[in-house]
Amino acid sequence: MAKNKDLSRSRALAAKVIYAALKVLKDAGGELPGKEVIARVAKTVQFDPWDTETYEKSGYIRWSSILHFFTIDCIKAGFLIKQKGIWFLTKEGDEALSLGERGLLEAATKAYKDWKKKIGESGGDEKDLEEPIVEEGYRSREITLEEVEQLALDGLKKYIDAKTPYEFQDVVAALLRGMGYHTPFIAPHGKDGGIDVIAYQDPLGTKTPRIKIQIKHREASASVKEIRELMGLLHNDGDVGIFVSLNGFTADAKMTARSSHVHVELIDYERFISLWQEFYHKLTDEDKAKLPLRAVYFLAPEE
Repeated sequence: MAKNKDLSRSRALAAKVIYAALKVLKDAGGELPGKEVIARVAKTVQFDPWDTETYEKSGYIRWSSILHFFTIDCIKAGFLIKQKGIWFLTKEGDEALSLGERGLLEAATKAYKDWKKKIGESGGDEKDLEEPIVEEGYRSREITLEEVEQLALDGLKKYIDAKTPYEFQDVVAALLRGMGYHTPFIAPHGKDGGIDVIAYQDPLGTKTPRIKIQIKHREASASVKEIRELMGLLHNDGDVGIFVSLNGFTADAKMTARSSHVHVELIDYERFISLWQEFYHKLTDEDKAKLPLRAVYFLAPEE
Protein backbone atom coordinates (compact mmCIF):
# COMPACT_ATOMS: atom_id res chain seq x y z
CA MET A 1 0.00 0.00 0.00
CA ALA A 2 1.39 3.39 -0.98
CA LYS A 3 2.52 5.63 1.82
CA ASN A 4 0.69 8.90 2.46
CA LYS A 5 3.47 10.71 4.33
CA ASP A 6 4.12 13.30 1.60
CA LEU A 7 0.43 14.19 1.28
CA SER A 8 -1.08 17.12 3.13
CA ARG A 9 -2.72 16.13 6.40
CA SER A 10 -6.21 16.55 4.94
CA ARG A 11 -5.51 14.53 1.81
CA ALA A 12 -3.86 11.78 3.85
CA LEU A 13 -7.04 11.62 5.94
CA ALA A 14 -9.14 11.61 2.75
CA ALA A 15 -7.16 8.66 1.38
CA LYS A 16 -7.66 6.75 4.61
CA VAL A 17 -11.42 7.28 5.01
CA ILE A 18 -12.36 6.82 1.34
CA TYR A 19 -10.49 3.52 1.22
CA ALA A 20 -12.09 2.46 4.51
CA ALA A 21 -15.60 3.31 3.26
CA LEU A 22 -15.23 1.25 0.08
CA LYS A 23 -13.71 -1.61 2.09
CA VAL A 24 -16.69 -1.50 4.48
CA LEU A 25 -19.03 -1.77 1.49
CA LYS A 26 -17.05 -4.69 0.04
CA ASP A 27 -17.15 -6.56 3.36
CA ALA A 28 -20.91 -5.94 3.61
CA GLY A 29 -21.59 -7.50 0.22
CA GLY A 30 -21.55 -4.28 -1.81
CA GLU A 31 -24.32 -2.15 -0.36
CA LEU A 32 -25.26 -0.41 2.89
CA PRO A 33 -27.18 2.66 4.03
CA GLY A 34 -24.81 5.62 3.96
CA LYS A 35 -25.29 6.19 7.69
CA GLU A 36 -24.20 2.62 8.39
CA VAL A 37 -21.09 3.06 6.23
CA ILE A 38 -20.14 6.13 8.28
CA ALA A 39 -20.79 4.28 11.53
CA ARG A 40 -18.62 1.32 10.49
CA VAL A 41 -15.79 3.55 9.28
CA ALA A 42 -15.85 5.23 12.70
CA LYS A 43 -15.37 1.81 14.33
CA THR A 44 -12.70 0.46 11.99
CA VAL A 45 -10.42 3.48 11.45
CA GLN A 46 -8.14 4.85 14.16
CA PHE A 47 -8.51 8.63 14.30
CA ASP A 48 -6.43 11.18 16.16
CA PRO A 49 -7.86 14.29 17.88
CA TRP A 50 -7.28 16.44 14.77
CA ASP A 51 -9.31 14.03 12.64
CA THR A 52 -12.26 14.23 15.01
CA GLU A 53 -12.31 18.01 15.50
CA THR A 54 -15.51 19.83 14.61
CA TYR A 55 -15.43 22.56 11.95
CA GLU A 56 -16.45 25.86 13.48
CA LYS A 57 -18.41 27.11 10.46
CA SER A 58 -20.32 24.00 9.50
CA GLY A 59 -20.42 22.04 12.75
CA TYR A 60 -19.32 18.87 10.96
CA ILE A 61 -16.64 16.46 12.17
CA ARG A 62 -13.51 16.75 10.03
CA TRP A 63 -13.08 13.10 8.95
CA SER A 64 -16.75 12.51 8.06
CA SER A 65 -16.91 15.85 6.24
CA ILE A 66 -13.86 14.91 4.16
CA LEU A 67 -15.31 11.47 3.49
CA HIS A 68 -18.57 12.94 2.16
CA PHE A 69 -16.58 15.45 0.12
CA PHE A 70 -14.55 12.79 -1.68
CA THR A 71 -17.42 10.36 -2.25
CA ILE A 72 -18.33 12.73 -5.09
CA ASP A 73 -14.97 11.94 -6.72
CA CYS A 74 -15.64 8.22 -6.24
CA ILE A 75 -19.03 8.59 -7.92
CA LYS A 76 -17.49 10.38 -10.92
CA ALA A 77 -14.84 7.64 -11.10
CA GLY A 78 -17.57 5.00 -11.20
CA PHE A 79 -16.42 3.45 -7.91
CA LEU A 80 -19.54 4.30 -5.95
CA ILE A 81 -23.27 4.80 -6.51
CA LYS A 82 -25.68 6.49 -4.10
CA GLN A 83 -29.43 5.96 -4.35
CA LYS A 84 -32.02 7.01 -1.77
CA GLY A 85 -29.53 6.93 1.10
CA ILE A 86 -27.97 3.61 0.06
CA TRP A 87 -24.34 3.39 -1.03
CA PHE A 88 -23.38 0.74 -3.60
CA LEU A 89 -19.84 -0.43 -4.38
CA THR A 90 -19.41 -1.00 -8.12
CA LYS A 91 -17.22 -3.60 -9.80
CA GLU A 92 -14.81 -0.77 -10.66
CA GLY A 93 -14.77 0.34 -7.03
CA ASP A 94 -14.01 -3.19 -5.88
CA GLU A 95 -11.11 -3.35 -8.31
CA ALA A 96 -9.87 0.11 -7.26
CA LEU A 97 -9.31 -1.16 -3.72
CA SER A 98 -6.24 -2.96 -5.09
CA LEU A 99 -4.69 0.49 -5.68
CA GLY A 100 -4.37 1.07 -1.96
CA GLU A 101 -5.40 4.18 -0.05
CA ARG A 102 -3.40 6.75 -1.99
CA GLY A 103 -3.87 5.17 -5.41
CA LEU A 104 -7.62 5.00 -4.94
CA LEU A 105 -7.83 8.66 -3.90
CA GLU A 106 -5.68 9.78 -6.83
CA ALA A 107 -7.76 7.78 -9.33
CA ALA A 108 -10.99 9.21 -7.93
CA THR A 109 -9.69 12.79 -7.86
CA LYS A 110 -8.42 12.51 -11.43
CA ALA A 111 -11.82 11.27 -12.58
CA TYR A 112 -13.53 14.21 -10.88
CA LYS A 113 -11.15 16.73 -12.45
CA ASP A 114 -11.60 15.11 -15.88
CA TRP A 115 -15.37 15.42 -15.46
CA LYS A 116 -15.01 19.10 -14.49
CA LYS A 117 -12.96 19.78 -17.61
CA LYS A 118 -15.51 17.94 -19.74
CA ILE A 119 -18.27 20.28 -18.59
CA GLY A 120 -16.02 23.32 -18.99
CA GLU A 121 -15.23 24.09 -15.35
CA SER A 122 -11.89 24.42 -13.63
CA GLY A 123 -10.82 21.58 -11.39
CA GLY A 124 -9.90 24.05 -8.66
CA ASP A 125 -7.04 24.07 -6.19
CA GLU A 126 -7.55 21.47 -3.48
CA LYS A 127 -4.29 21.82 -1.58
CA ASP A 128 -6.08 23.17 1.46
CA LEU A 129 -9.06 21.11 2.57
CA GLU A 130 -9.35 22.52 6.06
CA GLU A 131 -13.01 23.41 5.40
CA PRO A 132 -14.01 21.32 2.36
CA ILE A 133 -17.69 21.30 3.19
CA VAL A 134 -18.00 25.02 2.43
CA GLU A 135 -16.45 24.86 -1.04
CA GLU A 136 -18.65 26.44 -3.67
CA GLY A 137 -19.59 24.38 -6.68
CA TYR A 138 -20.72 20.91 -7.60
CA ARG A 139 -19.34 18.99 -4.62
CA SER A 140 -20.95 21.22 -2.00
CA ARG A 141 -24.31 21.20 -3.80
CA GLU A 142 -24.19 17.43 -4.14
CA ILE A 143 -23.37 17.00 -0.46
CA THR A 144 -26.22 19.34 0.49
CA LEU A 145 -28.63 17.34 -1.66
CA GLU A 146 -27.54 14.11 0.02
CA GLU A 147 -27.97 15.65 3.47
CA VAL A 148 -31.48 16.87 2.65
CA GLU A 149 -32.46 13.47 1.24
CA GLN A 150 -31.07 11.71 4.30
CA LEU A 151 -32.91 14.10 6.62
CA ALA A 152 -36.16 13.32 4.81
CA LEU A 153 -35.54 9.56 4.95
CA ASP A 154 -34.73 9.71 8.66
CA GLY A 155 -37.92 11.65 9.38
CA LEU A 156 -40.05 9.19 7.43
CA LYS A 157 -38.43 6.22 9.14
CA LYS A 158 -39.12 7.65 12.59
CA TYR A 159 -42.76 8.19 11.60
CA ILE A 160 -43.08 4.62 10.31
CA ASP A 161 -41.21 3.10 13.27
CA ALA A 162 -43.75 4.73 15.59
CA LYS A 163 -46.59 2.85 13.91
CA THR A 164 -47.77 -0.50 15.20
CA PRO A 165 -47.28 -3.54 12.94
CA TYR A 166 -50.99 -3.46 12.08
CA GLU A 167 -50.88 0.24 11.23
CA PHE A 168 -47.91 -0.35 8.93
CA GLN A 169 -49.79 -3.26 7.38
CA ASP A 170 -52.48 -0.73 6.39
CA VAL A 171 -49.83 1.56 4.90
CA VAL A 172 -48.51 -1.27 2.71
CA ALA A 173 -52.05 -2.08 1.57
CA ALA A 174 -52.57 1.61 0.74
CA LEU A 175 -49.44 1.59 -1.43
CA LEU A 176 -50.73 -1.43 -3.34
CA ARG A 177 -54.04 0.33 -3.96
CA GLY A 178 -52.12 3.34 -5.24
CA MET A 179 -50.33 0.99 -7.65
CA GLY A 180 -53.68 -0.13 -9.02
CA TYR A 181 -54.31 -3.32 -7.04
CA HIS A 182 -57.34 -4.36 -5.02
CA THR A 183 -56.74 -5.46 -1.42
CA PRO A 184 -59.69 -7.65 -0.35
CA PHE A 185 -57.75 -9.22 2.53
CA ILE A 186 -55.80 -7.40 5.21
CA ALA A 187 -55.02 -9.68 8.13
CA PRO A 188 -56.88 -8.88 11.35
CA HIS A 189 -55.22 -9.01 14.74
CA GLY A 190 -54.21 -12.54 15.64
CA LYS A 191 -53.22 -15.46 13.45
CA ASP A 192 -52.94 -14.69 9.74
CA GLY A 193 -51.47 -17.92 8.37
CA GLY A 194 -48.31 -16.10 7.34
CA ILE A 195 -50.03 -13.72 4.91
CA ASP A 196 -50.67 -10.13 5.94
CA VAL A 197 -52.20 -8.74 2.73
CA ILE A 198 -53.58 -10.30 -0.45
CA ALA A 199 -53.79 -8.13 -3.57
CA TYR A 200 -55.51 -8.71 -6.93
CA GLN A 201 -55.49 -6.94 -10.29
CA ASP A 202 -59.30 -7.07 -10.39
CA PRO A 203 -61.93 -7.00 -7.63
CA LEU A 204 -62.61 -10.76 -7.82
CA GLY A 205 -59.07 -11.98 -8.21
CA THR A 206 -59.70 -13.69 -11.54
CA LYS A 207 -56.57 -12.26 -13.19
CA THR A 208 -53.00 -13.18 -12.45
CA PRO A 209 -50.80 -12.37 -10.71
CA ARG A 210 -52.39 -12.92 -7.32
CA ILE A 211 -50.09 -11.32 -4.80
CA LYS A 212 -49.48 -12.55 -1.26
CA ILE A 213 -47.66 -10.11 0.98
CA GLN A 214 -45.82 -10.74 4.22
CA ILE A 215 -44.76 -7.75 6.30
CA LYS A 216 -42.18 -7.45 9.07
CA HIS A 217 -42.17 -4.27 11.15
CA ARG A 218 -39.25 -4.85 13.52
CA GLU A 219 -35.53 -4.26 14.08
CA ALA A 220 -34.16 -7.59 12.78
CA SER A 221 -33.54 -8.32 9.09
CA ALA A 222 -35.77 -10.93 7.46
CA SER A 223 -34.12 -14.35 7.37
CA VAL A 224 -33.84 -16.99 4.66
CA LYS A 225 -36.21 -19.19 6.71
CA GLU A 226 -38.92 -16.52 6.50
CA ILE A 227 -38.45 -16.13 2.75
CA ARG A 228 -38.81 -19.88 2.28
CA GLU A 229 -41.95 -19.89 4.41
CA LEU A 230 -43.50 -17.29 2.11
CA MET A 231 -42.43 -19.30 -0.93
CA GLY A 232 -44.24 -22.28 0.54
CA LEU A 233 -47.49 -20.31 0.57
CA LEU A 234 -47.38 -19.65 -3.20
CA HIS A 235 -49.36 -22.73 -4.20
CA ASN A 236 -51.02 -21.73 -7.47
CA ASP A 237 -49.74 -20.71 -10.88
CA GLY A 238 -49.74 -16.96 -11.02
CA ASP A 239 -49.05 -16.50 -7.30
CA VAL A 240 -46.44 -13.84 -6.55
CA GLY A 241 -44.92 -13.21 -3.14
CA ILE A 242 -43.89 -9.86 -1.75
CA PHE A 243 -41.92 -9.64 1.47
CA VAL A 244 -41.77 -6.18 3.06
CA SER A 245 -39.11 -5.88 5.76
CA LEU A 246 -38.35 -2.44 7.15
CA ASN A 247 -34.90 -3.52 8.29
CA GLY A 248 -33.91 -5.32 5.15
CA PHE A 249 -32.90 -8.89 4.47
CA THR A 250 -29.96 -11.12 5.24
CA ALA A 251 -27.61 -11.95 2.36
CA ASP A 252 -28.91 -15.54 2.29
CA ALA A 253 -32.50 -14.29 2.14
CA LYS A 254 -31.69 -12.10 -0.88
CA MET A 255 -29.92 -14.93 -2.66
CA THR A 256 -32.80 -17.35 -2.01
CA ALA A 257 -35.35 -14.89 -3.40
CA ARG A 258 -33.25 -14.25 -6.53
CA SER A 259 -32.80 -17.96 -7.26
CA SER A 260 -36.35 -19.03 -6.43
CA HIS A 261 -38.48 -20.80 -9.07
CA VAL A 262 -41.42 -18.73 -7.81
CA HIS A 263 -41.48 -14.93 -7.96
CA VAL A 264 -40.68 -13.40 -4.57
CA GLU A 265 -40.12 -9.64 -4.53
CA LEU A 266 -38.20 -8.10 -1.62
CA ILE A 267 -39.01 -4.59 -0.43
CA ASP A 268 -36.85 -2.96 2.24
CA TYR A 269 -37.41 0.43 3.84
CA GLU A 270 -35.62 2.44 1.15
CA ARG A 271 -37.49 0.72 -1.68
CA PHE A 272 -40.79 1.09 0.14
CA ILE A 273 -40.27 4.85 0.54
CA SER A 274 -39.24 5.15 -3.12
CA LEU A 275 -42.46 3.39 -4.21
CA TRP A 276 -44.56 5.48 -1.81
CA GLN A 277 -43.11 8.66 -3.29
CA GLU A 278 -43.61 7.41 -6.86
CA PHE A 279 -47.27 6.46 -6.43
CA TYR A 280 -48.26 9.01 -3.79
CA HIS A 281 -50.19 11.14 -6.28
CA LYS A 282 -52.38 8.16 -7.13
CA LEU A 283 -53.46 7.48 -3.54
CA THR A 284 -56.81 8.56 -2.14
CA ASP A 285 -56.74 11.34 0.43
CA GLU A 286 -57.57 8.77 3.10
CA ASP A 287 -54.60 6.60 2.13
CA LYS A 288 -52.24 9.58 1.80
CA ALA A 289 -53.01 10.44 5.42
CA LYS A 290 -51.44 7.16 6.52
CA LEU A 291 -48.00 8.52 5.53
CA PRO A 292 -48.38 12.14 4.39
CA LEU A 293 -45.73 13.77 2.22
CA ARG A 294 -45.03 17.34 1.15
CA ALA A 295 -42.92 18.23 -1.88
CA VAL A 296 -40.09 20.71 -1.32
CA TYR A 297 -38.18 22.16 -4.28
CA PHE A 298 -34.61 23.47 -4.16
CA LEU A 299 -31.69 23.91 -6.52
CA ALA A 300 -30.35 20.52 -7.57
CA PRO A 301 -26.73 19.83 -8.56
CA GLU A 302 -25.93 20.30 -12.23
CA GLU A 303 -25.24 17.18 -14.29
